[in-house]
Amino acid sequence: MGITKTQIFDRRQNELAQLFKILGHPARIAILQYISKQDACICNDLVEEIGLAQATISQHLKELKSIGLLKGEIEGKSMCYCIDIDNWNALQQNLNSFFNTTKQNCC
Repeated sequence: MGITKTQIFDRRQNELAQLFKILGHPARIAILQYISKQDACICNDLVEEIGLAQATISQHLKELKSIGLLKGEIEGKSMCYCIDIDNWNALQQNLNSFFNTTKQNCC
């Protein structure tokens, strides 16, 4: 049996591809932008702010949490989310490293 496509790439390439895949949805970018500008964790503001159904917002939050950019805490009956600053900074370093090592040798 053959190998999967991801096995021919190194760990860093696969991690970056997964990050780009999850960040490749405009709703997730909007969610991250909104949450990153708040002074505290947010609980219920996203449906009104983003304009999507609660179930859709929840799915996007789940995806963002799966790559570690968000962390959540239960407050009463609500799940409150905020940026996981350590992972946020690690992502920024990863992306800076990726873009800063790209040679600009094209015409």
